[in-house]
Amino acid sequence: MKNYNRIILITGLLFTVAGCKISKDVQTPKPELPVAFNGEAGKDTVGIGALPWKSFFHDDVLQALIDSALIKNFDMRIALKNIEEAQQVVRQSKWNNAPTVNLSATASTNIPSKYSLNGLTASQFLGSNHIEDYAAGASLSWEADIWGRIRNTNKAALATYLQSNEARKTLQTDIIASVSKGYFNLLMLDEQLRVAKHNMALNDSTLHIVGVQYNFGQVTSLAVQQAQAQQLAAAELVPQLEQEIALQENALQILAGQLPGTVRRHAILDDIKFPLELSTGIPSVVVRQRPDVKSRELDLVIANAKVGINKAQMYPALRITASGGANALKASDWFNIPGSLFGVVGASVLQPLLQHKELSTQYKIAGIEREKTVILFRQTVLKAVGEVSDAMVKIEKLKHQDLIAAQRVATLQRATANANSLFQNGMTNYLEVITAQGNVLQSELELASVKRQELSAITDLYRSLGGGTN
Repeated sequence: MKNYNRIILITGLLFTVAGCKISKDVQTPKPELPVAFNGEAGKDTVGIGALPWKSFFHDDVLQALIDSALIKNFDMRIALKNIEEAQQVVRQSKWNNAPTVNLSATASTNIPSKYSLNGLTASQFLGSNHIEDYAAGASLSWEADIWGRIRNTNKAALATYLQSNEARKTLQTDIIASVSKGYFNLLMLDEQLRVAKHNMALNDSTLHIVGVQYNFGQVTSLAVQQAQAQQLAAAELVPQLEQEIALQENALQILAGQLPGTVRRHAILDDIKFPLELSTGIPSVVVRQRPDVKSRELDLVIANAKVGINKAQMYPALRITASGGANALKASDWFNIPGSLFGVVGASVLQPLLQHKELSTQYKIAGIEREKTVILFRQTVLKAVGEVSDAMVKIEKLKHQDLIAAQRVATLQRATANANSLFQNGMTNYLEVITAQGNVLQSELELASVKRQELSAITDLYRSLGGGTN
């Protein structure tokens, strides 16, 4: 009874000491953020990043591709499996505070030497030349979570699960952005193919007129050759663009988790519209809704837990054990209760003293890893602000570039029409027509490229504001 009282007294003292935490958690640092992105105050708190992706991207073909990618994309499916794994770890961690229980049943026969002490004893007292032993019992072992080792292990498991979900959200935003930008690139290639074919038709008309003039001796064969070269330059673009279209279609289908093939679409590049005012929201709110920033915050939770776990390893561990069951030398006496019953209860306190300084080193390393986590958190926040700022600058400058490119195209189209009219009336030579057609071809191709870049920049802004998780 005195031993039991001592065990209870020691346990009570250890639990009293455990009321104080042995390690202090580092709180998530308050990042340095601007009042507004690029000095432009947001008109609302959260900005376009809070919009569900179906409310931001309205094209039905694009929505279907994104839907398919979020369900069938292999990276997304792996991310979901990672979440399932983390869920299993969290469920198992709930049992960390429960005792371990083992059941056992044994039966053995020992035939000792007749001239040994055991043989003489068995023969004298049991009247047998062998010794039988039958036992069945249960053992229980429970570790008191005095220093919070188990508690911190559970905390790390939960944070890892939450982090796996944030990783899925990060992947989701990347997939939505990749599908959208791929789709916009496909529409740009469609527009460039239309431009190339239209320019081929203009070149055919010019080549026909030059051929007629050559037959009448008005121009030399050089004019015919230059007109043919201009036509072939436009014609060369057609198979090149058709190849790029096929490759982009295959890439989109694979990204959507489908077999490579044609993407059936009806929209043109000019049909894709976004709001003229793209609100970015307040940086302090927007940055917190990015899944990569949330993941870094959970990194710090895990790092705090690891510091606590390693610190707890350096303190005494209290383990309470108990075992009991039935034991007999004869099978007939096995169930002779209570005579065959036995029981053992014990408690042990293990204090590590010298383990090649491994525990101290592990604790210091965990602290250093936590400091690295804080640095990585600040870096991620700074990267988030930079991505938003970059996207805003791109959108602003590309809008201006789009306006200039559209004006240039309109001017060159008028110049080409005038050159063709003058050429047909014999008021200018073929070189001016060829030059005008070459210029309008390049300017129309560049205009389509600028429009695609602008749409991609808007998509990047949406993603950098945390858009695509809803």
